[in-house]
Amino acid sequence: MNLKDQIITFIKEHPSCSSNEIHQSLDVSIATVKRMLSRLISEGLILAEGKLKGTKYILSPSYELLFPVDVEEYFKKEVDERQIRENFNLTLMPEVLTKAALFTDAEMQHLELLHRKYQDNISHLSKAEYAKELERLAIDLSWKSSQIEGNTYSLLETERLLKEKETAAGKPKDDATMLLNHKEALNFIIEHPDYVAPLSIRGIEDIHSLLIKDLGVDRNIRQRRVGISGTNYKPLDNEHQIREALEEMCNLINKKESAFEKALLALILLSYIQAFGDGNKRTARIVSNALLMAYGYCPISFRTVDSVEYKKAMLIFYEQNNISAFKEIFKAQFEFAVKTYF
Repeated sequence: MNLKDQIITFIKEHPSCSSNEIHQSLDVSIATVKRMLSRLISEGLILAEGKLKGTKYILSPSYELLFPVDVEEYFKKEVDERQIRENFNLTLMPEVLTKAALFTDAEMQHLELLHRKYQDNISHLSKAEYAKELERLAIDLSWKSSQIEGNTYSLLETERLLKEKETAAGKPKDDATMLLNHKEALNFIIEHPDYVAPLSIRGIEDIHSLLIKDLGVDRNIRQRRVGISGTNYKPLDNEHQIREALEEMCNLINKKESAFEKALLALILLSYIQAFGDGNKRTARIVSNALLMAYGYCPISFRTVDSVEYKKAMLIFYEQNNISAFKEIFKAQFEFAVKTYF
């Protein structure tokens, strides 16, 4: 166990402990302990109470949300062996996510540096060049978002379909429809950049309707129970509660100042709430990108994300309400988008 984990474990077992008490339990200097405590505070994992020699340390309410999870280790246990939150956490949004800073100061600085690079890049592009790059990203996003949901089109086949309306031989009709719907939804948010600012249930429903058109999926908020493969997590099954959760999510996202927090929250919470019978994660990815674009940030294609790793990170959030694995995916994909497009 590394020093960070040792200190976290000690504070968990000895709440309101001092730095000296932590130091005495470990084979490291007091200066090293204090440096790690400062780092844990900046990462939002612990809180310091009191001043000077009277300072005591406790785990923050954001600890379970933010603490790094070893994904490989987590999935060594089969679905029925994992200790999880089986039901929707009604306190997650009002008591945890409202107060939590999802990114550390260092993470925010890195993301904002990338944002400035994006702004500089697009400042040198003509309207035609910008539109061409945006189309390239839209094709990649339509392909990857669909692939995550089991679509069988390759990236090249997707490009032919979206540019030339040429369907791939031997592929299901629904696969082509899903991809074309993605492109239509993306075109819609490009043409209406303020549609999700502020975010509303109606805006989410409209985007979902575009994504599931002609796929035999119900358009409205579901009225029956839904199961998620690979997990024992059970989303809300009452239409009234689902609508309340969506309203709470919209309010939470609208109150956040950071576009990165808005986008990340949309990605995880729309998937977690599972408001629709199908198409929830697709809707989450498009709404997340719509939020980034509404505030002038680079959209994300998810092109290099591994579909299995994406699903695993999402399952960890469903089961533990822990965002750490998914946040790493979000940061890496934002960086990839800034460096690859425009």
